[in-house]
Amino acid sequence: MNNISYRKLKKDEIKLSLFSNFDRHQEVNKCWRKENKKWILKNISFTENWGIDEYEFLVKCLQKTIKTGGTVFGTFKGKNLVGFASLENHFFGSKNNYLQLSSIHASNNYRGQGIGKSLFKLVCKKAKDAGAEKLYISAHSAEETQLFYKAMGCQEAVEYNEKLVAKEPYDCQLEYIL
Repeated sequence: MNNISYRKLKKDEIKLSLFSNFDRHQEVNKCWRKENKKWILKNISFTENWGIDEYEFLVKCLQKTIKTGGTVFGTFKGKNLVGFASLENHFFGSKNNYLQLSSIHASNNYRGQGIGKSLFKLVCKKAKDAGAEKLYISAHSAEETQLFYKAMGCQEAVEYNEKLVAKEPYDCQLEYIL
């Protein structure tokens, strides 16, 4: 893609204005739910459209990620942010071998162009370089979101991070072996 660049973001860059052209819109028709230890694709429809409150919360979360030693990558088309991903810096799991991919998003008009895949690869390299053996993802249960993670090679997490499950009980808990 022309004029697409990827780079690590600095804490002072992460402010509301960075997301002024970012479109976090998703039409969801089906979601995965675990019932009786089996995954079922259910007809659950809603529209996710981030507003100012969600972006203000996101800015705080991404700034905290960097402040605590994590990494945030941005994808730009020219000067506009069209994708981002964040990797936390706290190891967890019974073997202390997981690092969390806490967010990964491509702006609505830029989905399907390889941005998510490229961001995922950047996060994986960073996690592996930091000494992680697995990437942990508490992922949206929407059918399309889960298809993306499956295409990346993710599978259901062997160990669940109970804090993340409690925070987002409908998320699918995934891992990726680095």
